[in-house]
Amino acid sequence: MRVAIAAVFLALACATSKSAEPPATESPGGSGGTAGKTLFDRLGGRPAIEAVIDDFLGRVAQDERINASFAGAHLPRLRQRLVEQVCSASGGPCTYSGRDMKTVHAGMGITGAQFDALVGHLVATLDKYKVPEKEKGELLSVLGPMRGDIVEEP
Repeated sequence: MRVAIAAVFLALACATSKSAEPPATESPGGSGGTAGKTLFDRLGGRPAIEAVIDDFLGRVAQDERINASFAGAHLPRLRQRLVEQVCSASGGPCTYSGRDMKTVHAGMGITGAQFDALVGHLVATLDKYKVPEKEKGELLSVLGPMRGDIVEEP
């Protein structure tokens, strides 16, 4: 299954869109502060992660450079795995139930340009939801190292 390409990003084809925007996170100077909160909490928890994944999948579905890679994917399962992956990677209560990235992407011939396009869509989605730079950077730094297990070009 092609779950993890998106793990960046995550992390991809026909998304079920949510009308709710993820809640905005508070800055350290705000009334609630962020001290001691996990990235998962600062991102807005599972509802926010689900909204981000749905938007991300919609963007990937429209991108002809990369959407063919997901043509045979079971979309509800793909969405579930991506939510689990981001939830778990950000310190949330989820457990990722998919296979490792190297196994999932073996033989797919994913290029650096395709991976970068996925990351670009994730960043655009995070920007749409006004995720602060600190949280965006933390999430990308957790997901970015997966590139080596996903990209197969020299």
